[in-house]
Amino acid sequence: MASSSKTMKLAVMVADMASWYCAIVLLGLILFASIRENSLVDHDHIGGNHFFHRPCDEIYVVGEGETLHTISDKCGDPYIVERNPHIHDPDDVFPGLVIKIIPSKP
Repeated sequence: MASSSKTMKLAVMVADMASWYCAIVLLGLILFASIRENSLVDHDHIGGNHFFHRPCDEIYVVGEGETLHTISDKCGDPYIVERNPHIHDPDDVFPGLVIKIIPSKP
């Protein structure tokens, strides 16, 4: 009977160690895949950075992270609010807002 009990405890211990080993290997694979995926990402198009390199056209769509001040500085148009009566609050600018600007620099 004692031998059977020892065998059962040994089997449980081996199964427990095997499950921990599998969990650690799985976690390592997930971490490796995550690191590899992040290294393949084009960092120039993260966080809306590609909007800052757009040309200043007369009809302008506000991009993520842009404000009227940054658009005014980039395009050289200090009268954006005056030319866009639909903007009631200059601080309430959101991505996708269409505004009219008169660009003074290319």
